[in-house]
Amino acid sequence: MYTRDGYAVVPDVLDPALLKQIHEETVAICKGMGSDDIRDFLCIHFPHKMSDLMKDVAAHPDVVKVLTDIIGPNIKMMQSMLFIKAEGKPGQAWHQDESHIPTRDRSLTAAWIALDDATLDNGCLWVLPGSHRSGILYPTRKQDDPRYDCTKEAHGFHDEDAIPVEVPAGTAVIFNGYLLHRSLPNKSNGFRRALVNHYMSAESLLPWFRPEDGVPMAQTDHRDIVMVAGVDPYAFKGTTDVMRPQVRPDGEGGCIKK
Repeated sequence: MYTRDGYAVVPDVLDPALLKQIHEETVAICKGMGSDDIRDFLCIHFPHKMSDLMKDVAAHPDVVKVLTDIIGPNIKMMQSMLFIKAEGKPGQAWHQDESHIPTRDRSLTAAWIALDDATLDNGCLWVLPGSHRSGILYPTRKQDDPRYDCTKEAHGFHDEDAIPVEVPAGTAVIFNGYLLHRSLPNKSNGFRRALVNHYMSAESLLPWFRPEDGVPMAQTDHRDIVMVAGVDPYAFKGTTDVMRPQVRPDGEGGCIKK
């Protein structure tokens, strides 16, 4: 299914006890970001920088097993995102993760873990199956659709074959960095929380940000990473600690790059 469609559903990754711990940790993270009301937040980037629990979940063995089958034995994580998405909060327009995190070897893979039942009503993921296979990164543009946050939208394709991915809490949806996906607003009376982590092959450099003067972009290597499987071929470079937890805007102001 993954090779053909660009995504796979892995059930029962998180049990009810671990889900409860993550819900409680979400409250603590939001307090650490300055609010006692988690409804104030749509998404917090890099929660693993604030929480050992979130860092541990990123290396969950059920997820890592699938990742090693897809990517290979050596895997690094460079980003985590905690979506809270309370009632009335927007979704995200069609996009491809590889447009925001440009790996050199196209190994970018996301693990989208449902912390609540994800349904049509509360804004589950939608995917365009097979849209990863061409290896095309579609152009992006600003959008002001009230259904979405300020994420730019990909365009230049047809989405008639899009399908919703409704999954119960504790399920992981693993998908390719080239897969077109989106979500719609939460129209329910509850939350649609999800923890999303991004991974890639440790063999590849990660030219995520603009290089210093004189360094070709393709030779740069973002080293604020967490190894979740195997060995790091570039361990001699050491790692950095430069990314900080950030709040994703709902739609006002500039959008935080994924």
